[in-house]
Amino acid sequence: MLGAFANAFRTPDLRRKLLFVLMILAVFRLGSQIPTPGVNVANVQGCIANLGDTGIYSLINLFSGGALLQLTVFALGIMPYITASIILQLLVVVIPRLEALKKEGQAGQTKITQYTRYLTLGLALLQATGIVALARSGNLLQGCTQPLLHDNGTQTFMVMVITMTAGTAVIMWLGELITDRGVGNGMSLLIFTQVVAGFPSSLWAVGKQKGWWIFAVVLLIGLVIIAAVIFIEQAQRRIPVQYARRMVGRKMFGGSSTYIPLKVNQAGVIPVIFASSLLYLPAMAAQFNQDSDSVWVRFLNDYLVQGDHPLYMIFYFLLIIFFTYFYVSITFNPVEVADNMKKYGGFIPGIRAGKPTEDYLSYVLSRITLPGALYLGLVALIPLIAFVFINANQNFPFGGTSILIMVGVALDTVKQIESQLQQRNYEGFLR
Repeated sequence: MLGAFANAFRTPDLRRKLLFVLMILAVFRLGSQIPTPGVNVANVQGCIANLGDTGIYSLINLFSGGALLQLTVFALGIMPYITASIILQLLVVVIPRLEALKKEGQAGQTKITQYTRYLTLGLALLQATGIVALARSGNLLQGCTQPLLHDNGTQTFMVMVITMTAGTAVIMWLGELITDRGVGNGMSLLIFTQVVAGFPSSLWAVGKQKGWWIFAVVLLIGLVIIAAVIFIEQAQRRIPVQYARRMVGRKMFGGSSTYIPLKVNQAGVIPVIFASSLLYLPAMAAQFNQDSDSVWVRFLNDYLVQGDHPLYMIFYFLLIIFFTYFYVSITFNPVEVADNMKKYGGFIPGIRAGKPTEDYLSYVLSRITLPGALYLGLVALIPLIAFVFINANQNFPFGGTSILIMVGVALDTVKQIESQLQQRNYEGFLR
């Protein structure tokens, strides 16, 4: 492994790319520490220290690396871009014009990317307005009585909103720079950086609060979970595809064999994000409704706000399974795959082309999605179970979303470095 890293840095082109990525990530983390103009840094730090690790913004704060509650320039993090990308993926299935653009190849994908950027800026503007408004009213950090801003005037409000929105635009630009001139997917690496940023402090907090024996047990369990996640993320069902020989002019084409890789976790981390976001809505509704005598507010506070309640865990688990099937159904279209195979003379051995191929792909996909959904649900329940057994906080280091993001991005990046090393006849990282 060390020799492979040494070989990677001995290659001038690959070394420049890796150093460029590290430089961009350093700039990204620097922007996550610079406070937005108008923020009372001392009061914010004091309130965060008293707040601990509770609150309804933990998911968004996870993707901002702790920058959200500190109201920094990059407070919104990568979350607006993630939301915009998910919305565009859903709209491609619903809107025929977007579906036609997707089928146009690179030109259509460029247009969809442009729409994603515009939607990202719009969502960033809305989120920045909401966060600054909560900070100005004192509702951003629960139980904080100190003013978070130096001035509650309209000018300060506008400056903060524009600064945070511009910060999101800069984050998009940095991610595209990494994709174009570095190694790996830029947006994924930025998400990875923000998630990993809070990992050491969370581990240290477990050791300080629960004791170092608990710390050792948590670390051991975490390593086992990471190994299991790597195994499942790499698992796939390969459906063999044979292409018949055909004569085009005077040349013979086809006759090759390939396969369709269907991953066990075809949906990635998206179902966990969807389910987490949906379950934060009751907590948010209960927070903004101060009528403690209301029956539905008491029900939300008792069952759907605290993650250690069995009813909360059941809802969370079922939502993840539902969103896994839903997301897989809109991202993998057996009809389109079967039509493309038939168009180019491809067929699955033992299965006729056309409708039988479509039915077979749907059958295999439905069977393989079930273990993938159960796997996502069990991984996502790890931090909730930790609440019960070791009384951990919501930033438990080996949380489901954190592990899935870290392992997925790390595997993808290492594979890309591996491919570039293999082109230069080096022994890869994965051997």
